[in-house]
Amino acid sequence: MLLDVRTYKTLPGRVNAQLELYKKYGYPVQLRYMGEPLCYAVAETGELNTFTHIWVYASAADREQKRAAMAKDPDWAVYMAENAKAGHIIAQENRQMIPTAWSPPIPMPKIHPKA
Repeated sequence: MLLDVRTYKTLPGRVNAQLELYKKYGYPVQLRYMGEPLCYAVAETGELNTFTHIWVYASAADREQKRAAMAKDPDWAVYMAENAKAGHIIAQENRQMIPTAWSPPIPMPKIHPKA
């Protein structure tokens, strides 16, 4: 199992605007290819103006295959264009992690082909 942990930093005060843009354009596309994320969270303390989401994959190859298919979807191109036009995001950090042997079970995501 592979966890893709992504943290984004936005310009001050723009987290909610970015999340709304993503919810409208990006999230439905990702549901079709990757299923539901394990977590989507907004920072309450520490580095503010950030949000993190965690996606679960069977392996690095599974991640690569799903993301490559999604990248070819015209709806993903629309999201990427809207995202660039909005200019909310100023930094991104990705970490690929594996659960420890004693980690609680992490469910594989449900794919939503009609999303």
